[in-house]
This record gives sequence, C-alpha cells and structure tokens, in this order.
Amino acid sequence: MDNPGTEKKVVRVTIFQQPYALRTSGDPAETEALAQAVDTLMNQIAMRTSGADAARVAVLACLHLADQVRQLERGQARLRERLEKLERRLAEAMDGAGTVG
Repeated sequence: MDNPGTEKKVVRVTIFQQPYALRTSGDPAETEALAQAVDTLMNQIAMRTSGADAARVAVLACLHLADQVRQLERGQARLRERLEKLERRLAEAMDGAGTVG
C-alpha cells in the first residue's frame, strides 16, 4: 500500500517484448528487478511451450508465481509453529527454574 505523500516515480520496463510505464513509490531498481524476473520467467515458459500466445504464457507465469507464493506461505507457517513451540518450551523452562528451591 502506498504511503500518503510519497512521491511516485515512473519506471519504464519491458516484459515479454511489451513496454510498460509503471508507477512506484518504492525503489525504482526493485521494480526494474521484478520486471526483469517476470520477463525472464515468461520467456522461459514461451521457449518450452512453442506456439503459445502471450495470454497463455502470462497465465502460466502467474500460476508458477502463485505456486511459489503458496510454498513460501507454507514454509512461513511451519516456521511460525516451530517458534510458538520453542516459546512455550522456554516459558515452561523459565517457570520451572523459578520454583527450584
């Protein structure tokens, strides 16, 4: 989400042979890097699916990226569960240490 009062910059990129002017309030270099990653992914998909039109390549790229997001979310959930278990164990250990005597 954009911060109010943050100046937006226009970043010109090319994705899958199409030019885009993107407005960003973030780091333009980050926007350029993301666009380059999408361009690379779409070109890789196009090479593997010869004859596919741009819309099909875009949908396949979206599915690939959605799968990556889902995997990261699952990994984050596993890490959160491990952290919660460790916090409970630490709290139990601290409670136990306080009653020794």
